[in-house]
Amino acid sequence: MDGSEVDQSWKPEPVLEGEWAGWKRYDSDPFESLAGPFYSRRDEAGEAVCAFRAERKHMNGGGFMHGGCFVTFADYALFVIAEKELEGSGSVTASLNAEFIDAAREGELIEARGQVVRAGASMVFVRGLVTTAGRPLLNFSAIVKKIRRRS
Repeated sequence: MDGSEVDQSWKPEPVLEGEWAGWKRYDSDPFESLAGPFYSRRDEAGEAVCAFRAERKHMNGGGFMHGGCFVTFADYALFVIAEKELEGSGSVTASLNAEFIDAAREGELIEARGQVVRAGASMVFVRGLVTTAGRPLLNFSAIVKKIRRRS
């Protein structure tokens, strides 16, 4: 791609074994693959759940999860949360707001859930919460801009 095209290859790959069996993983974003790995699935109610296991590489110098990792994970999660509303179009994050609530530690299971607040013709508004063991870690809200496919 030369930068003028919209990548439409954002398709999940099922995980078949290990801790994440039954989840899906998106391998089409090189940065998220490096920062993660991040996983997603639908719960019993059909709602999006995103998760990853906090590793040493996700920590800052103080031994807590780096803020950049939190925000990267939130950015990943918002596209999974809005997957149905974004189907058939390219999309980019237009705005992402995050409030840090608590710290996460190595080994913890980090999860994100959320909802689409409103989906219009060109913008999708999303909000979510990142948690570990039910403890809130990060609150986020975002606007995703739909982009028309280029020929």
